[in-house]
Amino acid sequence: MPRSSLYIPFLLAGMIITGSSNSLWSKWQDMQCVENCDDPDPQNYILYEQPVWQTLQMFLGEMLCFLPVLYTWLSTRRKAAPVFLPADYDEDERAQIKPVAASQELRGWKLLLLWLPAACDLTGTTLMNVGLLYTPVSIYQMTRGALVLFVGVLSVIFLRRRLWLYQWISLLTVMAGVSLVGYSGSLIKDTVTDAVNLVTAHVTGATPEPIDQSDAAKVLVGVFIILFAQVFTATQFVVEEKIMTRWTVAPLVAVGFEGLFGALTILVLVPFLAQPSIASRSPFFDLPRGWHQMIDTPSVLWSGIAIACSISLFNYFGLSVTRHVSATARSLTDTCRTLSIWLISLGLGWERLMFPISLLQVLGFSLLVYGTFMFNNLVHPPTFLRPSPTAIAPATVEAEEAEALLASSRLDESATLPVDLGQSGYDVLPADEHVKASGVSTIEE
Repeated sequence: MPRSSLYIPFLLAGMIITGSSNSLWSKWQDMQCVENCDDPDPQNYILYEQPVWQTLQMFLGEMLCFLPVLYTWLSTRRKAAPVFLPADYDEDERAQIKPVAASQELRGWKLLLLWLPAACDLTGTTLMNVGLLYTPVSIYQMTRGALVLFVGVLSVIFLRRRLWLYQWISLLTVMAGVSLVGYSGSLIKDTVTDAVNLVTAHVTGATPEPIDQSDAAKVLVGVFIILFAQVFTATQFVVEEKIMTRWTVAPLVAVGFEGLFGALTILVLVPFLAQPSIASRSPFFDLPRGWHQMIDTPSVLWSGIAIACSISLFNYFGLSVTRHVSATARSLTDTCRTLSIWLISLGLGWERLMFPISLLQVLGFSLLVYGTFMFNNLVHPPTFLRPSPTAIAPATVEAEEAEALLASSRLDESATLPVDLGQSGYDVLPADEHVKASGVSTIEE
């Protein structure tokens, strides 16, 4: 069935919108007042700072990926499976058929292996939610681009991958871009604080307050926390790839089970984190207090539901883009997502353009994108960094052979079925007759 010409743009737009809304909703949720909201002094407001509950929202969103899987399973059970008569092969043809080893499906107790990437996802996402409390949402999203650096290093160590020189240079470029983004974020925070102090002093006639360096320090601490979180996210990707190379599992099923295992882990940890000795040390892990803050504040509750739904839809759109377009298109769309988050946060007034400081952020983001694209071969590296043709020739030959094998298998699978010739699989003809169809005649004819 041909798809509409608007289907692919719909998938790309859906990925950008849902992916952007994840970070924007999370930051908006962090800005909600949950206690002391009637105090005339805004500095006494207590905002929603519950990264563990936000991580649970993400896992609930991943569990929603079970819905399309369940729908597909129910729809296939209602339909009767087609039955075809066995083909009449000659003795020589049977001898030429070679058994094909079927890949092992991930099922039963082996599904518990997905608990390992779920644990990494739990740790990494919680740390990133903590870092989001201290950084602007655009800095947060750009810093997450350092993921390619850690994935590249871990893939060399654990997956025995080989990286060319230009790929190592691209990883260093990504690191330089992330450093510029974090540094520019701290400078913008200082500039905004200075401007507010000067305006306040001019209006009230009071002496300007001394510059507080804690805001800039918080941004840098947030950037380092987000960078540290990428180690766990990269470990999650490497473990997932290790599992997928040995067993087969549908991507939506894997995402759903990781969400289920992550949610169960948080629910198991709730009694321990609710202990007064632990909850009193940091509001981040005071789960009973966070529960009451979420239930008693409708904006927090409904934004949590929106986050769960957007994460579920983002996984669906992302997998659909990879399937119907390419993984390259998904990488380019993810870059557009970062840009859209920055532009929306500027439009909402959450961030400001401070020239020439904002130029550092633009330069850092440009280096981040260029390094990522060069690592993924979306742009050609400089001539002096390209590998020699003799080094990549064997890989090219293997790829061509694999493509030829795939082409032959597609031809075998596209053979004409009886139903295509106007006969159903249940029809039985006499032994001296063939199927009567266009271009096909009986023996008597």
